[in-house]
Amino acid sequence: MNTIFKALSHPVRRQIVVMLRGGPMSSGQIAEAFDMAWPSVTAHLKVLRRADLVDAERDGTSIRYRLKISAAEEAMAFLIEMFGSASGVASREQTLREESEPA
Repeated sequence: MNTIFKALSHPVRRQIVVMLRGGPMSSGQIAEAFDMAWPSVTAHLKVLRRADLVDAERDGTSIRYRLKISAAEEAMAFLIEMFGSASGVASREQTLREESEPA
């Protein structure tokens, strides 16, 4: 699980994940979206693959990457378990505010 959070700690890798939500993309298509050298984008993709957040498949001369939802679902389940649901947190914060207000 730590590898997932570490992989998502970099803004470029988070943006790649967002891009792949739209469907599989080649490494070249991904690299075009960033102002950095292709090897740097490839290094970010390698981190995402190690975290099991993306999968790669050779398509002729290029490699196509796709998002793997299972690892992301595992991380989300952990966060929900750790912090509770958003509505539960919001209602608890409201209760705390109401309790701290003078009567």
